[in-house]
Amino acid sequence: MASLSTVFKAYDIRGIVPDELNATQFRAIGMAVARFTGGPSLLIARDMRESGVELSRAFAEGARSQGVSVIDLGLASTDLLYFAAGNLDAPGAMFTASHNPAKYNGLKLCLAGARPIGRDTGLAEIQATAEALLDEWGTSGPPDVDPATLAPLEQQSVLDAYADHVRSFVDTAALRPLRVVADTANGMGGLVAPKVFEGLPFEVEILFPELDGNFPNHPADPIQPENLVSLQALVLERGADVGLAFDGDADRVFLVDELAQPVSGSLTTALVASSMLDKHPGSTVLYNCICSRVVREVIEEKGGVGIRTKVGHSFIKQVMAETGAVFGGEHSGHYYFRDNYRADSGIIAAMVVLELLSVTGKPLSELLEPFKRYAASGEINTMVPDPAGAVELLAAEVAAAGGALGTADRLDGLTVDRGDWWYNLRPSNTEPLLRLNVEAPDSASCADHVAVVQAAIARLLNT
Repeated sequence: MASLSTVFKAYDIRGIVPDELNATQFRAIGMAVARFTGGPSLLIARDMRESGVELSRAFAEGARSQGVSVIDLGLASTDLLYFAAGNLDAPGAMFTASHNPAKYNGLKLCLAGARPIGRDTGLAEIQATAEALLDEWGTSGPPDVDPATLAPLEQQSVLDAYADHVRSFVDTAALRPLRVVADTANGMGGLVAPKVFEGLPFEVEILFPELDGNFPNHPADPIQPENLVSLQALVLERGADVGLAFDGDADRVFLVDELAQPVSGSLTTALVASSMLDKHPGSTVLYNCICSRVVREVIEEKGGVGIRTKVGHSFIKQVMAETGAVFGGEHSGHYYFRDNYRADSGIIAAMVVLELLSVTGKPLSELLEPFKRYAASGEINTMVPDPAGAVELLAAEVAAAGGALGTADRLDGLTVDRGDWWYNLRPSNTEPLLRLNVEAPDSASCADHVAVVQAAIARLLNT
């Protein structure tokens, strides 16, 4: 039986091309998505990866063979695709592997209105349909289709409309001249960022703006400190007010302050949450279970209602729809906005921060100072044979200790509250890794606690 289980993840599809993903599979996936969404049309877009041309074409042919018209948005960021799905009220498919290396590609899916499709909301069904089609075709591949019988394919650009939409989140009249450096890492930010900043009173310099899916300068993964080095150097060299680091499909952003210090996703979440609660008093704000305690504290201090969620965009968007939350943030640089069809957008978050810098007249480091209350380990990834099994072993030990090892919850993996410090251990949703996050009052105690948890994991895995 044809199996796509290695490439269908918790909330997207991702794998190595052509070893794990190829055009035949995407033909079947396109047919499966068309059947699942059931609408008259389907949006597609792709990032700058070379393999995206062939894979998106195969997917489109599959969808069109089911009588579904395809609107091709061409090169786009993932958040632009989500905007189009909301603005045009049609389901969408974004061909991207986000921050993964060049040999990878994948697919992020949403329904009309940018409603998420995850494993529990359609992805498993799409996988089953695609696998059945691949089994039916066997080694001969998909049957030939008369092009005249395919539903229409049209090209459309929504880049200008998206740029206007992003700017609508701030008072553009309140913006003042700021010096901005953006590292788009040869990713889709090189297309989107210049259009959004066009006509605004910013002096903008784009680092590595050329669209190149081979990522010749550095990986498009801004959560890794080594990928911020060029941006940090240019921030100091230019005397910039802020540095923006986008990932490959430009739906995430990380900040670098004017002193070239990286800003964690948690601190950015707290900063943006504070601004959104000023604009929408008493609103609900979401944050995932890896975010710093400061996020919850800031929401409470601002009079908002904080709700803790699982990690991952499909989970957060679902909770946002259920609660009407105005904003949601993740430690990984994803920021969700109710008025962006509840979808995530790094550049909208960046605009909110630029508005804060403009209105307050304060440097970013000063704006962030009140939020620097804890020390975090950052995400520590370890390759283990069975990540989920490792989590269960530690969970069982914590439970057996009857509170002596902390209070645990299982919202996402294992989170253990030890009073003045806490940790979360969970299997990756996208890679065969065990992820550990620890937060404590200061750096020294944080490092000590990391060592304690890692030693416990090693002991359990070796017994």
